[in-house]
Amino acid sequence: MIKLLALDLDGTLFGDDLVISPRVRMCIAEAQNQEVIVTLATGRMFDFTRPIAQDLGITVPLITYQGGLIQAPDDDAPLYQATMDARLVSEILTWQAQREGTPVLYAGDSVYLQQDQHWSEDFLHGMVGERLIWVDDLFSVLDAYERLIKLIIVAEASDADRIEAETRGHFGHQVEVVRSHTMFVEVNPPGVTKGNALARLAAHLAVPQAQVMALGDQGNDETMVAWAGLGVAMGNASPAVKAVADWIAPPLAEDGAAVAIEHFVLNASRS
Repeated sequence: MIKLLALDLDGTLFGDDLVISPRVRMCIAEAQNQEVIVTLATGRMFDFTRPIAQDLGITVPLITYQGGLIQAPDDDAPLYQATMDARLVSEILTWQAQREGTPVLYAGDSVYLQQDQHWSEDFLHGMVGERLIWVDDLFSVLDAYERLIKLIIVAEASDADRIEAETRGHFGHQVEVVRSHTMFVEVNPPGVTKGNALARLAAHLAVPQAQVMALGDQGNDETMVAWAGLGVAMGNASPAVKAVADWIAPPLAEDGAAVAIEHFVLNASRS
């Protein structure tokens, strides 16, 4: 029986419109009514995720920043937090400057982007949130922070596979490199994955691995889907996520998350 349900956001609960369908909302509420613990697991910022969790009635710690921050919506202090040394980030930025892609820095509770880039402001605000700060030089951000949360390289989808492989090849022994979007290559602190974060949260909540269910769609969800006792890939998931999943749900457009919750949580509890 499922006791803990971890849900990715983008591509799993909602699309570019950021709207969770009524059917998915109803399934989450019914799972909670049956005393299933529901949490969100996302690469998004905590401040972006918190109001969504509160709207869904979620009170347990949330997995945000790809697992770099685990914190309950109403708590002031995190259950877990990981960061990267600014000197390492400087090394990565220097290396990346000679290659395709636009680096985006996450530090404190803000997101920093250099002025001279070609992505539209609407696109960037939609993908990284409203706490976007434009700077003349990203290296100036490193002067203000000794520790940073993560780095994203935004690239054309046609370049992202190569950028991911090259970044992992150069820095994979020092950081975690994942894809969270077809155009996003993320660089996170070592050991920071959704899978590790879900394991940490399950232990905190005293829920056995076998009773954990996780739903996701992108490369950053792979470790979480693989670790969970029941890993579910969305129909729109990447091939890598589907390969490690125990079950493949319909795609987002067909309320795949709701179908999975109905099948494994709600219907199972009635049988």
